[in-house]
Amino acid sequence: MKKRKRLALAVLGAWCLTACTAVTDPSGSDKAADTEFFAMDTYMTFTAYGEGAEQALLEAEKEIHMLEEKLSVTDEDSEIYRANHGGGSSVTLSDDTTRVVQFALTMAEETDGALEPTIYPVLTAWGFTTDGNRIPDGEELDSLLERVGYEKAELDGNELYLQQGTELDLGAVGKGYAGDVAAELLENKGITSAILDIGGNIQTVGLRPDDTKWRIGIRSPYGEGQLGILSVADCAVVTSGNYERYFTGEDGKQYGHIIDPKTGYPVDNGLASVTIITDEGKRGDALSTAMFVKGLDQAQEYWQAHQDFDMIMTTEDGEMWITENVSDQFVLSGDFANMDVHLIPDGS
Repeated sequence: MKKRKRLALAVLGAWCLTACTAVTDPSGSDKAADTEFFAMDTYMTFTAYGEGAEQALLEAEKEIHMLEEKLSVTDEDSEIYRANHGGGSSVTLSDDTTRVVQFALTMAEETDGALEPTIYPVLTAWGFTTDGNRIPDGEELDSLLERVGYEKAELDGNELYLQQGTELDLGAVGKGYAGDVAAELLENKGITSAILDIGGNIQTVGLRPDDTKWRIGIRSPYGEGQLGILSVADCAVVTSGNYERYFTGEDGKQYGHIIDPKTGYPVDNGLASVTIITDEGKRGDALSTAMFVKGLDQAQEYWQAHQDFDMIMTTEDGEMWITENVSDQFVLSGDFANMDVHLIPDGS
């Protein structure tokens, strides 16, 4: 039986409306506007405060729909679909799509392929793109993995060339990029306080209207409820874990949607979840997947080498590893008050 769970993050103190509507903030000091819409195969809820917030959110929503039309892997009119079905011919991309593809390929190289934007054929074989979940055999996976590899995608200016049979899927960076675009648009419109829930990716603009930090509830990877509360401002918070989307096979084993590009099988390395806190949504999106694939030890090594983001990792055996910069901004909920928490050493 297939099971789905969504929204690794919950915004505390925010609310959702079904249309873009001006409302009054509980503090009584600033007007807020909310909008909820469906895009990029997920529900998004945006809240912004101040004069012009309602119009700014409408423009942000429009921008995201336009971006989706370019990046969709299933829309036959999208640039990515045309590239994937180009038979090995080059395709000219728009500037937006070029930036997303370039970022995905750069992150793939930087993470040694832990983030793999060409994994789409394998995801399809497992049924995670079609809702027809199945367990492919080893021979099928070996054949599909021959088509996988970020080095099989070449970008020359705005010209994208994919080797025949290779398919790009920008799902691991697309929502994060959309959050960056929306946040930048709001800031350019003079909005200094906003929170964007992009299908579980959280992007904050500035502080709350009362000049306090946003309080983000990180969902427990072990079942219902919250792991704890993270206080942040002007950043992105992205969580990945195979508990979000999985199915139970006929063998009784659970198979998650995050695939190890080296084996073609769902990641099974002892991690339960990875939360990334970073300045850019697209980088948080990419790193949450890549660090989950890398596993506890390699993720720590990667952080020690870069240290331009923060991270919270939980393991299946109930322990937490957290970078020092956010350790005083995160408070465990009562159910997890006795959890073993370890600081990730900086490697010096």
